[in-house]
Amino acid sequence: MPVQMELTRIIISDNNEQQIIFLKEVDGERAFPIVIGIFEATSIDRRVRRQQTPRPLTHDLLANAIELLGGEVQDVYINELRDHTYFAKIRIRQDGELIEVDSRPSDAIALAVTVDVPIYVAEDVIDEAIL
Repeated sequence: MPVQMELTRIIISDNNEQQIIFLKEVDGERAFPIVIGIFEATSIDRRVRRQQTPRPLTHDLLANAIELLGGEVQDVYINELRDHTYFAKIRIRQDGELIEVDSRPSDAIALAVTVDVPIYVAEDVIDEAIL
């Protein structure tokens, strides 16, 4: 059963290539970090701070393309943790059908923040992540 999570913290380090975001259960106490790249962290941080950019960024481009093609981002779903790597799906509703697009969690979360949709994580992923 997917668990709704919220982005609670973004750590951006000038001294390190790996940045960290933290997800926490909306209706609970469980939380865990995900290591992401600097570009995705910066994009997520800009969205959270509602900073405008003069031109569309990558996640704006993706959101615009989905909308122009008649789709709507429903949510993102972090569905697997394998060999210390998270896997996610961007779930798009189009013409009554649900389309799942494979994604890195960092890109999926950046898109979720961009279009303001929920972030879900599989129960077994949470269990494995917080061990």
